[in-house]
Amino acid sequence: MLEETEEYRRKRAAELNQGLSREEIQILFPETRVYSTEELRLEFEVVGFAAPLVVVRSKADGSSGSFEFQHSPRFYFNHVRDGN
Repeated sequence: MLEETEEYRRKRAAELNQGLSREEIQILFPETRVYSTEELRLEFEVVGFAAPLVVVRSKADGSSGSFEFQHSPRFYFNHVRDGN
């Protein structure tokens, strides 16, 4: 049996994996910062992964949330903080 979100995640991954530059992603998502892998690791701990999403915990305040990402070049963006 397929995971409930698998079809959505596959569709969204195809939409996101266009090989956009950091600048192009920032234009598409102006309300959020765009992170490289190294930048993300400095501020967040990755606690879960289900492409094209990662679940993270902030190292600064312990809050949790998620990012979308594109595969190559790898950039994380569209951060959504959980309501906790």
